[in-house]
Amino acid sequence: MSADMNAAVDAASIRENLATVQSGIQGALARAGRDPAEVTLIAVSKTFPVEAMQVLYDEGVRDFGESYVQEWLDKRDRLPDDIRWHLIGGLQSNKCKMLGEDVAMIHAVDRKSLIKELQKHSVAVRSVLLQVRLGGEASKSGVDPDGLLGLLEATTQRDRMCVEGLMAIPPPTEDEEQARAYFHELSELRWRCVEWLQKDRMLDQHPMWHLSMGMSSDYEVAVEEGATLVRVGSALFGSRS
Repeated sequence: MSADMNAAVDAASIRENLATVQSGIQGALARAGRDPAEVTLIAVSKTFPVEAMQVLYDEGVRDFGESYVQEWLDKRDRLPDDIRWHLIGGLQSNKCKMLGEDVAMIHAVDRKSLIKELQKHSVAVRSVLLQVRLGGEASKSGVDPDGLLGLLEATTQRDRMCVEGLMAIPPPTEDEEQARAYFHELSELRWRCVEWLQKDRMLDQHPMWHLSMGMSSDYEVAVEEGATLVRVGSALFGSRS
């Protein structure tokens, strides 16, 4: 357990941070001429204590993102059961059997072997996002853009998978326009997937309406470029040690 999970919770700061993030999202939506209903804030709560999460829950946040299956299991039973849990970290195939049906969405499906294991251990249809590696970073998970349609095809061949969109963690940059270019690329890749699904009349089963992109440092740019799910952690809870 990290030091952060043992630290005292500053509820007032968390509430103030939430208001700042929500205002930033609203401003980005206004600049892009988008409907506020199109974007969901996911509070990335990995390593943060349930007490901090409860503060956000009491302020109306219902979507939380965890990276580690065991940490999610530890927190799940200590928080209200109407939370929508998002598994946003890389998922090891041997952890698939530990996932409950109460995971609302798996964001980081990046290989065919993982699809096979999810299918094997799922009772109902799972909502998944395909993770794309942008910028060619060898250390990052995700399928390369030129392999995306192959991964999409493999996922659609499983009857317990519903592909709802794409996810990416672009290379870190302080250049806003470089970040924008990565987000724009993911948006274009989504449309490529939509066209492929329409060709085979599978868009109803795999709607591809989500773009999970944007984190604490760049969520406003991501929203301007079409993000529907923004994953914000430190800007809400404070910095991780």
